[in-house]
Amino acid sequence: MEKFFKVQERGSTVRTEVLAGITSFMAMAYILMVNANMFSALGVVSYNAIYIATAISAVVGTVLIGLLANLPLALASGMGLNAFFVYTVCFKFGLTYANALTLVLFDGVLFIVLTVTGVRVKLFNAIPECVRIAIPAGIGLFIAFIGLQDAGLIVADPSTCVNLASFNLFNGTATWATVMPLLVTILTLVIIAVLSHKKVKGSVFIGILGGTVCYYVLGATVKGFYDGFAEKFSFNPFAAFGDWGTEAFAKVFTEGFDFSQYLSTHTNAELVILIITTALAFCLVDMFDTLGTLYGACARGNLLTEDGQVPKFERAMLSDAVATVAGAVCGTSTVTTFVESSAGVAEGGRTGLAAMVTGAMFFIAMFLSPVASLIPTYATAGALIYVGVLMMGGVTKIAWDDTSVAVPAFLTLAMMPMTYNISYGIAFGVISYICIKIFSGKAKEVSGFTWVIGVLFAIMFFFTH
Repeated sequence: MEKFFKVQERGSTVRTEVLAGITSFMAMAYILMVNANMFSALGVVSYNAIYIATAISAVVGTVLIGLLANLPLALASGMGLNAFFVYTVCFKFGLTYANALTLVLFDGVLFIVLTVTGVRVKLFNAIPECVRIAIPAGIGLFIAFIGLQDAGLIVADPSTCVNLASFNLFNGTATWATVMPLLVTILTLVIIAVLSHKKVKGSVFIGILGGTVCYYVLGATVKGFYDGFAEKFSFNPFAAFGDWGTEAFAKVFTEGFDFSQYLSTHTNAELVILIITTALAFCLVDMFDTLGTLYGACARGNLLTEDGQVPKFERAMLSDAVATVAGAVCGTSTVTTFVESSAGVAEGGRTGLAAMVTGAMFFIAMFLSPVASLIPTYATAGALIYVGVLMMGGVTKIAWDDTSVAVPAFLTLAMMPMTYNISYGIAFGVISYICIKIFSGKAKEVSGFTWVIGVLFAIMFFFTH
């Protein structure tokens, strides 16, 4: 173990690595419930199936980065990318669940090619810095908006598009049965915020559990809440594996390449453009998310090389890409390096041994799906809102007093939640950046790759929207 992971060489101990691995799992275990809840909204795949798919892909990705790159990081289905998969690619674009998995598979394969050939660096540099910085913040707003909707705090309104749900218990517009779940979401968010402020490890996970307890305790005050409660759940830990095998596993190959449903209302040209631009959006977001997490986490743990680079960087990126392919086969969205795994680094994790422990915890969690299925949407919604808060920090790095930077950055982060589409946000940011440079007489500052990306996104608007 010492010879392979070099635990002592990096100033750590086996005990510290084990604790760090457990800490990382506690910090990111919420993805199992949140991802499963989000995908179940599609109606064609169950909570249990996605729970298992998420856990297996997390095990694959986390073990890979531990073995190949010897880094104390963990991977799982990325927040934001899963929302893009469900709410944009499926609900808005009209692709089926299996079709969307095909795009994730393309993303993973493309990511592998870009990593092996070195084009990844050029593509990364082609996105204007102001847009790169704004992408996580835009995704954060998008995720928070979804959380508010899942909780029922934000509701549709014919005159203003959205509105706040009613809390009025005194004139008949709301009842305790409708208000109670809203309060659970708010309470969950408060619990997570307080625990995070006190630097409690696994605050998001603990907050979800706390919100779940509150939901079932307060449920006793709602008439009929527990009627047929036990009948709704299967407490067989292996039943979820059966659901996964029939509903999610390998659907990308058996049904994913059948785009007949989409083509019944669209042309072949529209499909081609949609595939190219959407796969590019998946790849870009995955790339920036992984790069940011790798540098941030390694810097926090003093793991960067003398020239400021992530050790075994290409291997880490390759682990991410291969895990995304595995995720598509398992039946879930893009797998990426989780920023929450920085919690394990803060706990002292310095080697891939910590990642192996996190992977082992995800493996054990696969057999706890009956317990996890008791987690209500209202508790996970509070976690979504909080994750949105965490992703807003980067906006402080944007030079808001420079309009050539501020406008593309603002459009990037604003258009994501307002259009319910991550790729539209990136597109508006890149295209506006190019236009501002052209009319400012600085067109030469726009790189060739930036032009290509901008043209692709422009074509997307003309042919698919």
